[in-house]
Amino acid sequence: MVRFLSRPTTPFIFILVVYMKISRRELLTGAGSAAAGVLLSTVLNELEPLSAEEQAELTQQSELAKRRWTYVIDLDKCNGCKKCTEACIAEMHVPPAWGEPQYEGKQPWIQVFDTEDGGFMPVPCQNCQNAPCAKVCPVGATFYSEDHIVLIDQDRCIGCRICVAACPYQRRFFNWFDPPLTEEEKKIPYSTDTNFPHRMGVTEKCIWCKHRVKEGRPPACVEACTKAGMKALWFGDAAQDALTNGEEVVELSALIRGRQPYRLKDELGTHPSVIYLPPRGGANE
Repeated sequence: MVRFLSRPTTPFIFILVVYMKISRRELLTGAGSAAAGVLLSTVLNELEPLSAEEQAELTQQSELAKRRWTYVIDLDKCNGCKKCTEACIAEMHVPPAWGEPQYEGKQPWIQVFDTEDGGFMPVPCQNCQNAPCAKVCPVGATFYSEDHIVLIDQDRCIGCRICVAACPYQRRFFNWFDPPLTEEEKKIPYSTDTNFPHRMGVTEKCIWCKHRVKEGRPPACVEACTKAGMKALWFGDAAQDALTNGEEVVELSALIRGRQPYRLKDELGTHPSVIYLPPRGGANE
């Protein structure tokens, strides 16, 4: 979508900017092509200077674009208590499930599976950086936030469920009926940061507690795992080599060193953002 930060001064400028589908924001953050930068150098001279607020917003978005949010899940420490699932349901007001594996009648946005070796594996949305669900959505309802978290815009979602079929991790769910909401909850303005208020006929998934991440807090499942004494879940920014479990901060590189980390179905080219650490002494060690 083209957004003009100031009015064009000639018809030529208007045609050029719309045709190339490049906004002033994209140009200033380097998102436009080199050729576009040359062609539009005169256009920028015609535009009004950025305000202090606009400059601050550009700086903030530039910093957010550098984020590489990452989960690390230590399977050696998971005891299958499902406190992560409980916390997710409470934090995100997760809707009821139908037809798919569920937890107490709710959609398991983070699901804890039993493994063949007698262990447990929590599986949230893998937040693929080459996400099949985003590629197949015909209306652009699945999209990347400014800091590369895969979100769903329920105002756009048409309920076709193509994304559900496309997800190789089975981490997408569909609202087959109206989720229970109070009259007051129905009046809350909808936000893609929470997918709330929920509604019938749209797709849902774990969105990495986007609202908490925006506030500088780890996802609810991470805090719940730590409070339960497991400390199997870690979350942070791989670009800064820093992770937290809600109490401690560690280096990502130190946490995974010598543990043979892996990603689920990485061979598919989805580039998942969740790293798993196998049990110590297990087959993968």
